[in-house]
Amino acid sequence: MRIIAGSLRGRSIRGSGKDWGVRPISGRIKQSLFDILTGLVPGARLLDLFAGTGAVGIEALSRGAAFVFFIDLDRRCMDLINGNLAASGFADRGRVHFGDVLSDLSWVPFRSGTTQYDLIFMGPPYKDAMKKPLAYSAPALARVAAAGLLAPRGWAVCQHHVKEAVAAPAGWSMVRQEKYGDTFLSFFRHAGPRPQPGAAGPA
Repeated sequence: MRIIAGSLRGRSIRGSGKDWGVRPISGRIKQSLFDILTGLVPGARLLDLFAGTGAVGIEALSRGAAFVFFIDLDRRCMDLINGNLAASGFADRGRVHFGDVLSDLSWVPFRSGTTQYDLIFMGPPYKDAMKKPLAYSAPALARVAAAGLLAPRGWAVCQHHVKEAVAAPAGWSMVRQEKYGDTFLSFFRHAGPRPQPGAAGPA
């Protein structure tokens, strides 16, 4: 996997083992994600949930994000992300923590040192080892909302299967959705008259 843009443009980072059950974000979707969020990443605090290889968070750091907090439930992924951070020179701007995103997340500010995040990205697995759909996106969004982790003017983005029903938690609204094959990127903000990224808002 390669970093697309920023200070480490073109640099490769290590991927997960084929038997880990990790579905890495594709280069096409990652490019589109950051094109949409252009202008919002520099200086941002980003929360990378179901972090896997850390590809999204490390791309954000390359593009000038101030800090990324990675959470994953697989310790192999945690070791992988820590190795990628060290190899990329971002160990001082990223922190990796073991945690279940589908449980209470009120511990995140204490462990990360960051109360709220400007950008939150989550890419939960679509299916289990038996190919059964998991539908983790809506519960994960609800946990993030309940813990108050999204900053007042922040953006939350969920990568999920097109057949997975995902609605905005109470007090949030879905402001944009993009389709890539079997995948949606759904963009959320606190409810209110705010512009979409890449449109009337920051580009």
